[in-house]
Amino acid sequence: MKHIIACTDGSAYAESVYETTAWAADRTGASVHVLHMLDFHRGRIGFTDPGGNVSMHPGEQLLAQMVEIEARQLQIARERGSLILDRAQARLAELGIAKVVTEQLVGELVDEVVEKEDHADLVVIGKRGETANVASEHIGSNVERVIRASTRPVLVAARNFQEVRSFVLAYDGGPSVEKAMEFLCKEPLLRGAHAHLVRAGKIDDQASWFLHEAEAKLRRAGYEVSAVAQPGEPTEVIAEVVETKGPQLLVMGAYGHSKIRHLIIGSTTTAMIRTCKIPVLMFR
Repeated sequence: MKHIIACTDGSAYAESVYETTAWAADRTGASVHVLHMLDFHRGRIGFTDPGGNVSMHPGEQLLAQMVEIEARQLQIARERGSLILDRAQARLAELGIAKVVTEQLVGELVDEVVEKEDHADLVVIGKRGETANVASEHIGSNVERVIRASTRPVLVAARNFQEVRSFVLAYDGGPSVEKAMEFLCKEPLLRGAHAHLVRAGKIDDQASWFLHEAEAKLRRAGYEVSAVAQPGEPTEVIAEVVETKGPQLLVMGAYGHSKIRHLIIGSTTTAMIRTCKIPVLMFR
């Protein structure tokens, strides 16, 4: 792993994003690109120039005032964003991460992540953004959109970060979770942590065989592994394992046709991100 994109908006989850990012960068030797987006619609800016026109129509005067206000709001947002990025860089330095680049852009977060991900190996984003305290029962819309669009692993930071000593891998044998398996076997991010491997849903001989193969693969990669196959709704089974085993991270696939990897809206994926008190590492 060489490069991490860390998304910040200075919200309540920002500190956890910095700590999660620092942990991942330290484990992998990656550099960090901190990205702050100004989702600011300024379509009218640049289309009206009221300067010197002293006989403007009242409607034009109102439009000019709106343009001026919008420009000032954008300037304030830029200044606030600069402070957020300064804080991010300072906090990452405190956490021992020196290879940090910060960037502020105007536009949609998901578009920039997709554009930059060719040069990144991991994306870190908070579970919720600036409305975290207002809509605590929801995950942020940017989280859904980034996971939906990104081809890179997305690490969704929880409210608080703890160093990962063990993790749960929700395994269903599908393509996205196989990407997670490949990542775990090749990358140093979770090496040395205990792996709790869980298979939920319909448990038959085929499911048990796939679980056994996954367990063996992780053991060959050097992990200490405990595996369980448990019938039931994936959301409930995974939540129970997370509750009883006390891991610091949940690893799972997103999207696909199974219940573990269904479309994120209204799915097991959304439910786990929303209800888990620990970070979730997603693979699509």
